[in-house]
Amino acid sequence: MNQEIADPADGGDLGFSYRTRKNGDVEIRHNGRLATTLRGDKARDFVDEVEESDFAEGQEIMARLTGNYKRGNERTARNHPRNRF
Repeated sequence: MNQEIADPADGGDLGFSYRTRKNGDVEIRHNGRLATTLRGDKARDFVDEVEESDFAEGQEIMARLTGNYKRGNERTARNHPRNRF
């Protein structure tokens, strides 16, 4: 069963999608490439959480699980005067 989160009109598109295999494993892809595979309870918890979230939240959940999330310098850089609008 292929369950893609792909509605960039909602905003927050980070390039993640996921696919549930017949055996219950979940493949998380980033820009079309396999980033990680979840199995067992972790896969079931992930699917439950993503199905209850909106598009942007789903993208952030997948980013956290793959480790492709905000790094230290991105957190501090958003507060730098040049990045304020």
